[in-house]
Amino acid sequence: MHTSETIWEEAKSVPVIEDVDICVLGGSCTGVFAAVRAARLGARVVIVEKQNNFGGVATSGLVNIWHSFYDTEFKQQIIGGLTQETVERLDRRGAVAEEKKSHSVGYVLNTEELKIELDELITESGVGPYLHTMFVAPVLTDGKLTAILVENKSGRGAIKAKMFIDATGDGDLCARLMLPLTNEDHRQPPTTCAKIGGWGSGPGFNDVTGFNSLKGLDLNDALIQHQAEFDLPEGFGWGRFVPGSNDVYMYAGTRVYDADCKDGLSLTRSEMEGRRQVRAIMDMVRKYGPDNKLTLLSLPSYIGIRETRHIHCQYRLTGEDVLHGVRFEDAIANGSYRVDIHHDDKPGITFQYLDGEQAYVRPGYPVVKGRWREKTEQDPTFYQIPYRCLVPGGYDNLLTCGRMIDVDQVAYGAVRVMVNMNQTGEAAGVAAYLALRADIGVGDVSTEELRSTLQEGGSIIL
Repeated sequence: MHTSETIWEEAKSVPVIEDVDICVLGGSCTGVFAAVRAARLGARVVIVEKQNNFGGVATSGLVNIWHSFYDTEFKQQIIGGLTQETVERLDRRGAVAEEKKSHSVGYVLNTEELKIELDELITESGVGPYLHTMFVAPVLTDGKLTAILVENKSGRGAIKAKMFIDATGDGDLCARLMLPLTNEDHRQPPTTCAKIGGWGSGPGFNDVTGFNSLKGLDLNDALIQHQAEFDLPEGFGWGRFVPGSNDVYMYAGTRVYDADCKDGLSLTRSEMEGRRQVRAIMDMVRKYGPDNKLTLLSLPSYIGIRETRHIHCQYRLTGEDVLHGVRFEDAIANGSYRVDIHHDDKPGITFQYLDGEQAYVRPGYPVVKGRWREKTEQDPTFYQIPYRCLVPGGYDNLLTCGRMIDVDQVAYGAVRVMVNMNQTGEAAGVAAYLALRADIGVGDVSTEELRSTLQEGGSIIL
């Protein structure tokens, strides 16, 4: 129960546990790639992550899909860097499956192997890792960000650094610094995924019908028919088999409405509601598909959060920029994934494509097709994210990367996927190193040098 009562916390000295060049807060793939790129250039880097492993939603959230590295026509590769390197490393262990020329999926990952691969990337690069470590507060000295306070099993400690990268997904460091930000009125709702065994080979790799039907219905149809009985909201089911497995399927068929995952209590309720929905789906299968041998194998260690805060930066990427494929002189990331908006105020998903087509998909209803613009002779085949979307201002030694960068709702529907956000991490890591080396603020980094350094490190710069 919330109260208005307060307790005074006595001041105390806190030991400095690290004093480094760059501190990355948040250990998703985006954060890991920021840390690794900076360390490979010679910076002393630490990375702080609250979970017991790196990888964020890909590993702790069980989302085992990375999207295409190519443009919409599959003619030009537009994404490389550590995203491609990680796929190649996983491939050596049979831990990735490629789906060629798919607008929905590029690669399916064994995310348990990904956890270990990210450990190896961190270790090989000499990055100092802190798992099971919570961010507590920023430390300012004469108005300058000089350290952060963290807490783990060893107690409270301070990490001093010259540069900081907020890769928390929710913009926790930026929010504690009271930087301007946007809390959208309509946030894309989160999803709790699950790994389910006994799925069977099914009619196709891409289908959620890979098991005995429920009285003649596939799973998604059965959910539509029985959702009221099991108190299940209308959602959108999708998933993929775990590479190397014939019957373990990662299924994402839940949707948690009215979730504000930057709020502690709301996040708690969302986690519990997501798990309740997974159990309800399994109960439905047990009741109406008794011939199925489906078994719930694992749940995520945290819910798949789609959206919370967006930090105001030097530039806000717009839906117009994305859908018209605007090119930027300071572009540090490329993407081709369509605009994909999971609505929080109605069921279903709206898709918008770079060729002008649009579709509203609501399971159980005909797809509503249309156009968001008239046909043109030539369509863009990819879009870009400029470096300015990563620079919040206020502190000349602070960068953002990941899903809290400065974008509007339509642009966010496209750029939010992992292969795009990974690139923003690499750019933040390289930019922090360049600012440190030149003894300048992150807003003064030469974007020409940033782009060339990214390219030298394997990124595809267009």
